[in-house]
Amino acid sequence: MPSRKPLPQTPIIKTRNIPRRHFWALGALLVAATVFGGGGSRYGFVNLLVQLTSIGALAFHREAFLKFWSRAPWALRLLVSASVLLPALFLIPLPPQIWTALPGRELIVQSFELAGGVGWTTASVDPIRTLLAITALITPMAVLFIGWKAPRAHLITLAWLIVLLGIANLLIGVVQVLSNGSTGLFYPENPMPGILFGTFANRNTAGLFLVGCLAFAALLPAPSQLGQAALPARIFLCILLLVAILLTRSRTALVLATLPLMGLVLQFMGQRLSAQHGRRTVNPNKRWAWLVAVALTLGAIASVGVMAPGRIGDVVDRFQNDRTDARVYIWEDASFAAGRYWPVGSGTGTFDDVFQTDESLENITQRRAGRAHNDYIEVAIETGAPGLLIVASWLALLAWFSWLARKRQERWIAWSGSITLLAIASQSITDYPLRNQTMLALAAFGLVVLVRFALPRAEVKP
Repeated sequence: MPSRKPLPQTPIIKTRNIPRRHFWALGALLVAATVFGGGGSRYGFVNLLVQLTSIGALAFHREAFLKFWSRAPWALRLLVSASVLLPALFLIPLPPQIWTALPGRELIVQSFELAGGVGWTTASVDPIRTLLAITALITPMAVLFIGWKAPRAHLITLAWLIVLLGIANLLIGVVQVLSNGSTGLFYPENPMPGILFGTFANRNTAGLFLVGCLAFAALLPAPSQLGQAALPARIFLCILLLVAILLTRSRTALVLATLPLMGLVLQFMGQRLSAQHGRRTVNPNKRWAWLVAVALTLGAIASVGVMAPGRIGDVVDRFQNDRTDARVYIWEDASFAAGRYWPVGSGTGTFDDVFQTDESLENITQRRAGRAHNDYIEVAIETGAPGLLIVASWLALLAWFSWLARKRQERWIAWSGSITLLAIASQSITDYPLRNQTMLALAAFGLVVLVRFALPRAEVKP
């Protein structure tokens, strides 16, 4: 008789007898960022609440800050340093002989001359906005530092907390959808009846946040307390998050939702193939779990059809019929602006100021662009060649850690962070997801999960 080997699963790490100081600090920070940080730069007061929470959490975890800078991989430390130092360099006062020679400063020179003379100033055309952009980095840095010190078991639990925050966004969004936007909106200045915003001001960002939640729900090891109910619960959570993504009517989010779903399928296929030769019989409990999972899936799909029969058709229509997307014209003018300030840039956070001078008359509308709706073009305008080099280096580093994770037993946990970051990088082509505190915190957490589970335990000692 062949020996019956158990179906291989992603290991579940025990959390007993592990200090929970970092868990509570990081958990409070993630909740605060999700509740208050989804509005973007226009909502300074609530952003300040998130940043003060981050500073408070770091104040009690000085050893986490020191541990990161002493034990994190050198490439990660280098890129974190460069990401902070580059915008800070734009705030250094320069003599007129230097800053007037920088590309794109002609109008500023004329303004100084009209005001009485050209003197010392910064390389940034708007240093206040650049300073605000630097303060936005407080939250992701706090998540990164505390997350580096937190035990791996707590990171898994915190990832499930993010999934629960995604479900909370769904519950808030149901009220918003059923009331046609008259109730439950956190940021009501941009009303869109029948759209799920959750705790965000931008529905595309809301959909992307839910994609990150879906990645964790699909790939994380389930809590051991669920037992045989783990699989049905996982599928049910994934269905709920898919419904929430659909209700945002975000095309990019709907496309990116396929990434965690493909990961879930590949993970399951790998587990089945690795167990195929050592197991001939099927556990009855497993059979019942699958039946329950199928029933829940069919029931959820039927509920979507009954509750919102027109939603799917609306999203499909947006794919087919939206041929007048204003972003195409914004990209055209923004690319010209990038050339004006190339290769130095105009300063982090200054896009809305400099874009006005290069927006062509045939593309002007009654609304301001506000953003380039392509973060890569916006980086090219604001920080030029150095900024694009840092972005390319980040993408290369994330790809490298994802490649290293293939040899780890906990690779699917690491890849849940990879998929979250890949979704953010992909949506940055058509939007600006990293321009609010919530998504900055989520990106930093995805980075922590990727690196901590991609590297061998001996190389990461919290």
